[in-house]
Amino acid sequence: MDLNLTSFLNHMAVERGASPHTVAAYRNDLGQLLEYVNGAHGAGNRLSRWAQMDQRFLADYVVSLRARGYSATTVARKIASVKSFFNFLVEEGEISQDPTDQLASPRVGRSLPKALSVEEVQGLLAEPYKAHTPDGARDVAMLELIYASGLRVSELVNLNVRDVNLAEQYVRCLGKGSKERVVPLYNKAVDAVRTYVTEARAKLLGQHQAAETALFVSHRGQRLTRQGFWLILKGYAREAGIAKPVTPHTLRHSFATHLLAGGASLRNVQELLGHASIATTQVYTHITSDHLRKQYDAAHPRA
Repeated sequence: MDLNLTSFLNHMAVERGASPHTVAAYRNDLGQLLEYVNGAHGAGNRLSRWAQMDQRFLADYVVSLRARGYSATTVARKIASVKSFFNFLVEEGEISQDPTDQLASPRVGRSLPKALSVEEVQGLLAEPYKAHTPDGARDVAMLELIYASGLRVSELVNLNVRDVNLAEQYVRCLGKGSKERVVPLYNKAVDAVRTYVTEARAKLLGQHQAAETALFVSHRGQRLTRQGFWLILKGYAREAGIAKPVTPHTLRHSFATHLLAGGASLRNVQELLGHASIATTQVYTHITSDHLRKQYDAAHPRA
């Protein structure tokens, strides 16, 4: 069970770009759950695997948190940590059902996904074009493709060359639950990937050309990792002068937010993102509504 916690914390730090402070909070919250599981607070040593966790056990755990005097905000955060952890276990195939699906949380303020402005994205995407190197061509292709498609970083780095159809301008990826989806690409992304594949990828592969099927490779000729992409993105964000934190998921949030602001339907954005439920996609409507309100307040003479 400890190994699952370690894998989750690594996932949050690398793929989601969580800060050390946030990772420490997850470690504390989930460590507290593990203590409860192991009987530190009277639960009894009833579980040996996370797959044995059920809704009643979790409900008892929440009651124990409230009994210890935690505020609604703190309890909600701890529940959110637990939900994120079990969602991760489902994604990784460690468990088949999420026991937190019906787990209630105290009402607290809404936290919205963080998205970049269109101008910030344009500035970010412009940075790798300045590097006329094989690495630079790869980075141009990666950033253009992820903003064109809204892929998760795991989906991006797991792409093989055959998954991108440049003639038909789409990418085929394997998302959560091994569900395949096809996402269209805009012209600039197609051109960037074509340039990378035809001119730069072979130089990065070196002696590994016959063996490596990955679309995006490191200068060592191996599939680029999630952490590798995150570090690359972080560097370009810094060079672009973007002060706010930028993670691979920030680009996914920006993709969805900008599409909805541009008039795309919620259902279409849901399909492009690969969300199983439209309720997951609906959070982005709050962002566009907030943006509309700011524009209204700035433009209306009586506002």
